[in-house]
Amino acid sequence: MGRLVQIRDVPEPVHRTLKARAAQSGSSLSEYLRTELARLAALPTPDEVRARLQQRAPARVRERPETVIRLSREGRR
Repeated sequence: MGRLVQIRDVPEPVHRTLKARAAQSGSSLSEYLRTELARLAALPTPDEVRARLQQRAPARVRERPETVIRLSREGRR
């Protein structure tokens, strides 16, 4: 069984927008918010992304940056 989440003092324009979006998707406001919260929770935060990137091994670059830029520019001609 899920947990109860209550949010107070939601500004009227925000409530109106969320209610309209729920109606457009054919959902109740509760269903819409539950889906959006699950989607939001599934996304990593910027700090989580940074931490993952710091744990990765550095990429091995085969070409010097100058070479890559030169080859890229030559390909445009």
